[in-house]
Amino acid sequence: MAEIILGLMGGLGLFLFGMKQMSDGLEKVAGAKMRSVLEFFTKTPIRGILVGTLFTAIVQSSSASTVMVVSFVNSGLMNLYQAAGVIMGANIGTTVTSQLISFNLSALAPAIVMAGVVMMMFFKKVKVQRIGEVLLGFGILFMGLTTMSDSMSVLKESPQVVEIMGSLTSHFLAVIVGLVVTTVLQSSSATVGIVLLLANQGLLDIRICFFIIMGCNIGSCVSALLAGLSGKREAKRAALIHLVFNIIGTFIVYVVLSVALEPVTHFITNISSGNPGRSVANAHTLIKLTEVVLLAPFTKQIVKLTGFLVRGEEKKPQDALDLQFIGEKSVFSPTTAVFDATREMERMGQMAITNMERAMNALITLDERDIKEVYEVEEKIDYLNHAITDYLVKINQTTLPADDAKSIGGLFHVVNDIERIGDHAENIADAAVSRMEQGIDFSSQAKKELSGMLDMVIKVTTYALDMFSHNNQEHMEEILELEDKVDDAERYLQESHVQRLTRGECTASAGMMFSDIVSGLERVADHATNIAFSLLEDDPIERQKEMRTETK
Repeated sequence: MAEIILGLMGGLGLFLFGMKQMSDGLEKVAGAKMRSVLEFFTKTPIRGILVGTLFTAIVQSSSASTVMVVSFVNSGLMNLYQAAGVIMGANIGTTVTSQLISFNLSALAPAIVMAGVVMMMFFKKVKVQRIGEVLLGFGILFMGLTTMSDSMSVLKESPQVVEIMGSLTSHFLAVIVGLVVTTVLQSSSATVGIVLLLANQGLLDIRICFFIIMGCNIGSCVSALLAGLSGKREAKRAALIHLVFNIIGTFIVYVVLSVALEPVTHFITNISSGNPGRSVANAHTLIKLTEVVLLAPFTKQIVKLTGFLVRGEEKKPQDALDLQFIGEKSVFSPTTAVFDATREMERMGQMAITNMERAMNALITLDERDIKEVYEVEEKIDYLNHAITDYLVKINQTTLPADDAKSIGGLFHVVNDIERIGDHAENIADAAVSRMEQGIDFSSQAKKELSGMLDMVIKVTTYALDMFSHNNQEHMEEILELEDKVDDAERYLQESHVQRLTRGECTASAGMMFSDIVSGLERVADHATNIAFSLLEDDPIERQKEMRTETK
């Protein structure tokens, strides 16, 4: 008996490892691309259902899908109505795993494992290695199933085991069993896979399998609930949508099966050609489809119910030291980690742009309140710089989608460039303080020239931040043109101020200050250009040269 238990444990271990390996590999290959699909094609609940189904079918994990959706809601990329559709679709997509398991691919498992190992060890292309990880996980999953199946084939010869399994006749107890096992394993697919094997061996009656599957549906919500606990109010509600949907859906199906169990069993057995394993897989799919069809029209009501269950309004951070998209109030998911960091960096960049404008206004008007605020905001920008950098170091040590992993280096540079823009704003504020303390005056022409150059710098920085944050390349050529104009302006203004000095129209102190500010503005434009081209696959410098050649 000990040998049988060890065999079951080993088989289950291989199964869970194979599933995680396959899911992680698929996320690395398709995570970033599917994230873009989720972002673009979830404008309505129906489209969200279709995309959620597709995404979960690809990554083979409803938990990964729902955690990602919770993260999207936490970041403000997706609203609750869009999230509800994707979550419903994820419930359908997760049944693909049980459908695959129901087909006996165990004989091919060793060959699939070998193919995966070869691709991982002997190919240099990262994408090929990632596909190899998927195949390795897929093969190990089926080898685990074979091990468990072999152990279960011995169990059915034990009268005690047959009696214990046969004694599970309570429908409600079966739901509880499915819920508990799924909560422990953190995978409804794993639980359904075990149920499928037990049914194949004749250890579980197909009717009881239906109710265990219903328990699995509720148990699968645990991952999203845990993720939502650390998030904002809307993230908690998104996680709760998953739970509410599954509880209501399970209740409806439970009532239907309690009344019409025999006709439903007969129907599922017939479409499955009498195969118990196929019957379990088909029941899993049909239960999920039924729940979605029945509850999709009531999406708004489900969302409103979560608002009633999770009360209170989300307090908006009054201080930049309260991180909005990363940190304690974030929902960490490797698939959305880079996206969340980018949103926080966009916020930091907007603060730096506003601070540049505020600093220049302080320089010209000598408004002490503006000067004070420039210094306060600069402290917040410095804090964000350290917090985001620490976060990037953290996520760089996790398993990220391939495209995201390649962008990490660029993100480190962008954080530094934004921080340097903040420093230049502080330098201008320092100049404003010096003007007040030393009584330095600027001519009206100098003020006009500085304002004109600042307008160009703010424009190029705004375009650059948009290009970085949203991959919006609409203004790519204009960024390069503006950067050239800023360079030209810097040279022209430096010559102009020398001429004013020569004519005695301004003091040496004013001239030095003017020169330093103009040079600082030119460097801000350089940092902005770096930000704009930071995530392009081509070398930024070479790309700029090519674009300049094309535009001339």
